[in-house]
Amino acid sequence: MTAAAVQPGLRTEFPFTLPRGYVDEDGRLHREGALRLATAKDELTAQAEPLVRQNPSYLTIYLIMRTLTRLGTLPAVDRFVVEHMFASDLTFLQDLYRRVNQLGHTEGEVACPECGHQFLVDVAGEVGP
Repeated sequence: MTAAAVQPGLRTEFPFTLPRGYVDEDGRLHREGALRLATAKDELTAQAEPLVRQNPSYLTIYLIMRTLTRLGTLPAVDRFVVEHMFASDLTFLQDLYRRVNQLGHTEGEVACPECGHQFLVDVAGEVGP
């Protein structure tokens, strides 16, 4: 499905900035990226992967790999890239995946460390209208 075929106002791709960033084999840091909404095919294809069947922990790797549309200047995001991300970045992407695919939003509640005031922030880095 192309962006032009999607209903106006329906967001299907969510930009983000990784907390640490992926360091490629040449030492370049990649932090900016985008994650798209998952499709039923993404979920089914990932679950059918032999590696996922042998080790269910790989389901996360395959789902993130299939839905990451962009990461820095990398030409493609494959299993190697996702497997070699810092754990904090993978956790961030897992949370973003859950938020956009299960909860339907990218907002998270945070509290000011000084005054304790609670407020919502968009973890995908979107700025309000």
